[in-house]
Amino acid sequence: MTYTVAVSGASGYAGGEMLRLLAAHPDIEIRTVTANSNAGQPLIAHQPHLRSLAHLTLQPTTPEVLAGHDIVVLALPHGQSGQYTDVLADTPLVIDAGADHRLTSREAWDGFYGGEFHDPWTYGVPELPVGTGKQRAQLVGATRIAAPGCNASTVSLSLAPGVAAGVIDPGDIVTVLAVGPSGAGKSLKPHLLGSELIGSANPYAVGGSHRHIPEIRQALVGAGATGDVRISFTPVIVPMARGILATSSAPIRPGVSDGEIRAAWETAYAGETFVQLLPEGQFPRTADVLGANTALMGLAVDRAANRVVVVTAVDNLVKGTAGAAVQSMNIALGLPEDRALTVNGVAP
Repeated sequence: MTYTVAVSGASGYAGGEMLRLLAAHPDIEIRTVTANSNAGQPLIAHQPHLRSLAHLTLQPTTPEVLAGHDIVVLALPHGQSGQYTDVLADTPLVIDAGADHRLTSREAWDGFYGGEFHDPWTYGVPELPVGTGKQRAQLVGATRIAAPGCNASTVSLSLAPGVAAGVIDPGDIVTVLAVGPSGAGKSLKPHLLGSELIGSANPYAVGGSHRHIPEIRQALVGAGATGDVRISFTPVIVPMARGILATSSAPIRPGVSDGEIRAAWETAYAGETFVQLLPEGQFPRTADVLGANTALMGLAVDRAANRVVVVTAVDNLVKGTAGAAVQSMNIALGLPEDRALTVNGVAP
C-alpha cells in the first residue's frame, strides 16, 4: 500500500528533513507541501537539495489543502499545530513535529509555553523506557503522534535507563548540551547569523528556562522516577549546522556497583537499531551521526563525584526530530521500523 502525505512547514528545516526522509520511503507518496509565507513558490527554491521533489509547489497551510491525505505532518512552530487538530479529525494519521501535543501537564505548558493547551498525543520516541517496557508499544496503531523535542529526547534517552533500573537519583540531574543552530528553525534571528556564530559558543535559555525541561521530566517520570525530578539544563549553540552533544550526569544511588550501572544501559538498549551504547571508554562525536537516525552513547562512572556521566550524540534534525517521526510513523503503520532510515552517517 502507498500512503499519501502532506507536509506543512515544508520550507523550514524540520519540514525539509521530513521530506528528505520520506522521499526515499517506498510506501510514501509526497503529494502536498505547504508553507504560508512562501505559498506559490517552488519547493526547490527553499529546499534546493531535494532534487527529486522539484515538481512540487508550496501551497497555503489550510485545512482544505491538508485534508484528504492518509498522513499529515505538521512541521510548524509551537502554538500553530493545535489549530488543525479538529479539522483533521478524519485524517488517519497526523504527526506533529512541534510542541503542541507533547506535554501531559497543562501547568507545565502554561509555565514554559503559554497559550492554548492541547491534548497530548502518543510520544514519538520508540526506544524510551516506559514502566517495564518501551514507548514503542504505545506507538503501534497510533493515529496521533507527537514527535519529540530534539534536546529533550537526547537527554531522556541518556538517563532513562538509569532511572528505570533505580541506579541513579533523578533529583540532581545536570546536563550541558552543545547544539547546532538548525534546532532553532529557519527564521531570521540576529543571534543565529553566521557572523555571530562562527568562532563562538553561545549559551541560551540558562537557569531553567528552556522549554524542553518539562518534556525531559515527563519522560523520566514515565521511566519510573519518583519524587522531584530536578534538572539543571544548559544548552550552548556552537558553530555546526546540525547536531547535539549532550553531557548528562546524575548521582549514583547508595550501594550500586559499576557493573550494575553499565548493565542498566546495556539491557535497556540491547537489540536497538538506532540507540547504541559504545564500548566502555569510548564516547561519540556529532560527526559520527550526521545524517543518521542514530543516537550514539558513551557512559562513564565518576566515583570521585559519585555520578554517572552519559555523553550522547544525535543529529537534531534526524533522530532528534524527523527521523524519530518517520520511525514512529513506520511503527504506527505496521511497517519495518527502519524503513527509509539509516544508521550510517556522512563523513567527513
